[in-house]
Amino acid sequence: MPFEADRDVPGLIVKFGDYPLHHGGVGAIRSLGRLGVPVYAITEDRYTPAASSRYLTRAFVWPTSGTEEADHLVEGLLRIARRIGRPAVLVPTDEEAAVLIAEHQDALGGHFLFPRVEPGLPRRLASKQGLHELCVEHGVPTPAAAFPQSYDDIVAFAEQARFPVVAKNREAFVRRSSPAVNGTTRIATRAGLLALARDWGERPGVILQEYLPREAAEDWIVHAYFDQDSTPLALFTGVKVRSWPPHAGMTAHAYVVDNPELADLAARFIKQIGFTGIIDLDLRFDRRDGQYKLLDFNPRAGAQFRLFESESAVDVVRALHLDLTGRKVPAGEQRAGHRFVVENIDLPALLAYRRSGYTTPHAPERASGTELAWLAGDDPLPFLTMLARFVRPGARHLHQLWRTSRRGGATG
Repeated sequence: MPFEADRDVPGLIVKFGDYPLHHGGVGAIRSLGRLGVPVYAITEDRYTPAASSRYLTRAFVWPTSGTEEADHLVEGLLRIARRIGRPAVLVPTDEEAAVLIAEHQDALGGHFLFPRVEPGLPRRLASKQGLHELCVEHGVPTPAAAFPQSYDDIVAFAEQARFPVVAKNREAFVRRSSPAVNGTTRIATRAGLLALARDWGERPGVILQEYLPREAAEDWIVHAYFDQDSTPLALFTGVKVRSWPPHAGMTAHAYVVDNPELADLAARFIKQIGFTGIIDLDLRFDRRDGQYKLLDFNPRAGAQFRLFESESAVDVVRALHLDLTGRKVPAGEQRAGHRFVVENIDLPALLAYRRSGYTTPHAPERASGTELAWLAGDDPLPFLTMLARFVRPGARHLHQLWRTSRRGGATG
């Protein structure tokens, strides 16, 4: 290891909501734990994969839904801080955690270490409408979108829209309380849109977005860590080969691919908006006009962040910890050709992609190395725990996602 982390400063992995099979949290625990950093994590119960990691110092069992009042969540974090007994680096792994930390920096600042950012910025970036507005303001390509305020607005949109279109929940936080759609939903016809919209209430919490055809597009990802001056201390680019649900969900299989144009686009946008911290971006390259269009901005560590590590052994979570503890983040090129596989969702994704005939031209023919989301020789229990918890509810969840994807694609 070409650097040494500050082992006197622990890390705390933070997420809110009931989804115990979260490989991003396991990756963060391993990333810091392998450096000898004490790692704590908030878990739903004592039998989650994260709680079983050999690199976890302690799991704080705290069942949450992600819909709690902010004051309640802040007080819970402060209780955990008192139990840890020394300032810890916060590592948010979902939008709710990232937004809560940003909006309550004064209350949390004396107890935790985290990048200071304009308090309202992470919420705006996690919002589909807020992100679209920022992209337009700063000249960053993004799919055309509409934000209906009523059913009549949807009717008017349907009269002039080119179908298919994509519907997404407008605010990241509504997904937990009252989602309009179950994730990204492709709607094939005007009649299908109007039928779905009848269930969206008087003020539809959706974004209706231009559909970028699969045959004319490629999915790319950017992960990075930016310091207090919005300068990238670690910046990585890769191409998504498969996701689940197909073409619209979580990364199931991806490769590290050098893309200077994409790296430059991301760095310029971050500098313009003044963000600091970890980012996880989803972009779609539209071959029809040669533009990378920004789809999602996650102001936190992405679930697949362990795809990316530099030749200096730096990933975005390690960069965060090094920077916040006053240590230099060593430079180094990314490991081009490396791949990341999420074992429990890549097989169904593979079958779906083979049926569709979709391929990714920029994916290397052969991987230079593979990082598995769950299985690790030095930390096997999270994989075994995942299998034990995944078999029945996991299969049911995959089937539900597949049906949702099919229903959205065929809606007429």
